[in-house]
Amino acid sequence: MYGYSPTYYYCVHRNIPSMAWPLSKVMLNQKLRALWEQHIYWTRLTVNAIVGGQPDEKETTERLLRNATDFAEALTPFYGPAIAARFGELLREHLTIAAELVKALLAGNTAAAEDAQKRWFANADAIAEFLSRINPYWSQTEWKNMLYDHLRLLSIEVTSRIAGNYKENIAINDQIEPQALMMADVMTNGIVQQFPAAFTR
Repeated sequence: MYGYSPTYYYCVHRNIPSMAWPLSKVMLNQKLRALWEQHIYWTRLTVNAIVGGQPDEKETTERLLRNATDFAEALTPFYGPAIAARFGELLREHLTIAAELVKALLAGNTAAAEDAQKRWFANADAIAEFLSRINPYWSQTEWKNMLYDHLRLLSIEVTSRIAGNYKENIAINDQIEPQALMMADVMTNGIVQQFPAAFTR
């Protein structure tokens, strides 16, 4: 949006064959995949509710924001409540800025939209930096690239919905889902590498 053309490179997804995974790792991966799926699912529903002026906008947005709390709960066993809560705060900021951006674009408020978009990418930078500090197996550059890609795809989803280009809007979701699952897998592998004793069986 607004002429933003990020330059980044797709990371090489380091996947480990699931047959070699202990049950504990499978369960963690399923949990994180579910959280990232819920992240994009409720983001989409919230965007649609805002753009369409749906009566469930408040409730849908509240459910979306719960995703940040759910992520914090999933990370607490590994990083403790304080670090996990900080990640939840950063993710909640990501979600609230997204809602601001949608409303600004819908209202045609270019200045507000540009400000929200700037803060959105700054938040992505902060998340990437934070994750790289708490886990030596999470690359700041890799997370920044993945989060930028996530924002780029969501931006297209929002603008196509506002424009009423529903065919493109649906098609872009086919790209959003696997990209989100890739982030879940990278998150899983990093945790397992950092805490190998927790995943022996």
